Formats: sequence, structure tokens, C-alpha cells
Amino acid sequence: MSTVDRPGGRILVTGLGIVAPTGPTVEDHWQAVLAGKSGLGRITAFDPTGYPVTVAGEVAGFEARGRVPGRVVPQTDRWTHLALVATDAALADAGADPAELDEYEMAVVTSSSSGGTAFGQNEMENLYRQGPSWVGAYQSIAWFYAATTGQISIRHGMRGPCGVVCAEQAGGLDAIAQARRLLRTGSRLVVTGGTDSSLCPYGVVAQLADGRLSTLDDPARAYTPFATDAPGHVPGEGGAILVTETEEAARARGRTRSWGAVEGWAAGFDPYDDAARTEGRTEAPNRPPVLAGVIRRALADAGLAPRDVDVVFADGAGTPERDADEARALAEVFGPRGVPVTAPKSLTGRLYGGGAPLDVATALLALRDGIVPHTAGTARPDPDYALDLVVDRPRELPLRHALVVARGHGGFVSALVVGSA
Repeated sequence: MSTVDRPGGRILVTGLGIVAPTGPTVEDHWQAVLAGKSGLGRITAFDPTGYPVTVAGEVAGFEARGRVPGRVVPQTDRWTHLALVATDAALADAGADPAELDEYEMAVVTSSSSGGTAFGQNEMENLYRQGPSWVGAYQSIAWFYAATTGQISIRHGMRGPCGVVCAEQAGGLDAIAQARRLLRTGSRLVVTGGTDSSLCPYGVVAQLADGRLSTLDDPARAYTPFATDAPGHVPGEGGAILVTETEEAARARGRTRSWGAVEGWAAGFDPYDDAARTEGRTEAPNRPPVLAGVIRRALADAGLAPRDVDVVFADGAGTPERDADEARALAEVFGPRGVPVTAPKSLTGRLYGGGAPLDVATALLALRDGIVPHTAGTARPDPDYALDLVVDRPRELPLRHALVVARGHGGFVSALVVGSA
């Protein structure tokens, strides 16, 4: 059964909200991406002197007060503030008023990687410096991975199925896939996507364990996916929130415009992810092509062949071993240099639970305008990767379908196909 033939028709993205290092709105982000304007810089959330990582992607000038209900601000973490603002923007963009819809037919599924790290650090500091009586009651919920989903649900009266997916970068695609599943089983509108924010001392130190963070202090060189001298990735905050609906439900409320459609998805697990290898396990001599298999299943789910994909938004891990793995998988599915590939996250850093939703939003913008954004900062792609990596400047092309690839710490793998409106 094709996507169009399913009950309710295509699964549409009718609203987008972006809060990212590249900009606080959808169009600000898109113009920064096309211009190659980086959101990376020296960390300002805390003094990084003495830490091995000093560069990150921050949402400059973001202020929750006045944009998030006053009582909610001290009860929640910055990660949730970012999502609440992005959700308001996405619902406005979709022209959807939750008060006019059945509360049990609206759902929320977000992705999260670190939860409320900064909030948790602050409360732990209070505990150790001042004592238990100084720990706020909201510590029990503000750090929790599902806090953002819960706050969105409460704020907009969305009482249908709600949940959170915790699979680091891959979780962002899995959350969108779960939204699609809910829409096919009775929900009328699902808020999905995700944000993350772990730019505090505790959050950064926790990320150092896997050895993938870039320690370069030059923002222009700190994160260069697929480069011959890729030094690792830089952390970032922010992400994107999407409003998804079936074509039938959108039409019923008078919505005729969309950003595009969610057409296919697949997920898998790679037991030989390089995080596992650094923990002492050895790679199997005949390693199964996990990522390639996931991509093939996502295409099959969309009813597409490899030749139907016009652009790939890569995971772009930024380490030679993981970049090589991804390049091999793409070459296996599409052929050497068989499809344009881009990794615009080089402008934002890896946003973890918010990164893949931002890639999906960027892919939808690319489909809208027929432009493949370039991978800023990567001047010399490794020739051994056999990728048609778009560098130097954006590339204008007729675009119908985009593939978004995401991998998470520990072996999570996911791929999502989106189609033009």
C-alpha cells in the first residue's frame, strides 16, 4: 500500500517552528544556511576555559521570559523553553488553533537526548553547597526526558497519545515516524520533532566520554563533516518542531498548504557502532551493512527506488571512522557519487535530539525552493568517500524527494524520506 493509498492520505507537515544557532525563525535559519553563515562560536553559556571543548552552537539572544508562561520558566529547563517557543511558531505556521480541535485527537511526540541538564546541574549545586532544603521541587520533573512533551501537551490541551523517544540524533527521526503512526491510527494532529540544550559544564563533560567531540578552538575548523582532517563534532542547542496531519484532516479544517510529506522511514541498530568498539569490543570481520539496509527499507516504505532520491541530508558525524561508514553505505545504495549529499549541521553543531528534526525542516525548505544547501566549512572532502558532497555554494536542482539520515550514540540508526508538497 503506497503512502497516498493509506487511510487519510499523505502524512503532511503543515507547520514548522525553528529555534537554532542559525536563527530564531524558519526563514532566518534558511537564509543563514544558504549563505553559509555559521552559528558556531566560543561557548558563552559558561566560561569554557580549562575545558577541552570551547566551541558550540548556541541560540544567541534567546530569552524565555515573555515567550513562555511566566510560571513555567523557573519550573523547566532551557531545552523545554526552546521547544515551547518553536511549538508556538509551528502551530501558528500551520494555522492550527488547538482550542478548535478535539483535545483527545491531538498528540505530542518529541525526541530528547540529554533532558534538562542545566536545570539538574543547578539543583545539584544547591544540594551540595546549601543542603537538601535548597533543592527545588521541580528538579523531579524538569530534568526528565519527557518534560518537554508534557509541557507542550499541558500548554495546548493535547490529551491524545503523548511520548518521547530517547535515541540521541536518531531519535528525532523516530519521533516523526511515531507521529506518522499515530496519525494512521486515529490522531488528527501530532506535534513532533525536538530540541536539546546541554551546554553547561556537566552536559559538556558528559559528552566527552565517547571521544567524538572536537577540541579545536577555531569555529571555522571545529566541525567539518567528511573532510580529510575531520576533527569530530561540536555540540549545539535548539532544533525544530513540526506539526503533522493527515491530508484528510488538514483539508477538513481548511488547510490547503503544506511543507511536504513524510513518505518513508526505517530504523535499525548497529552493534558495531564505533562507540561499542571503543569500549573494547571488536568489529565482526563481515560487518553487516546496517545503515545501508535501513536506507533501503526507508525507500521501500516510501515506495521509491534509489534513483528517485534527489538529495541526502547526511548524519555527518565528523569523525573519520563514522564518516567513512556513512559514505560506504550511501555509495552502496546510490552508487559512487550517485546522489548529491549535504550536511548543513556543520553550521549549528550536532543538536542531538533536535538535530534530525532540524535536518528534516531544512530538507523541506530545500524541496520548496529547489536548492541543495552546501556543507559549509568542508573545503576538502575526503576523495576516498566517493560522495557527491555539495560544498562551496548551494546547488540548484529540481527536487522531489530527500532522504535524511541520523545515527545516535551507541548504535541507533534511522532514515526518513520526505517529499515535496
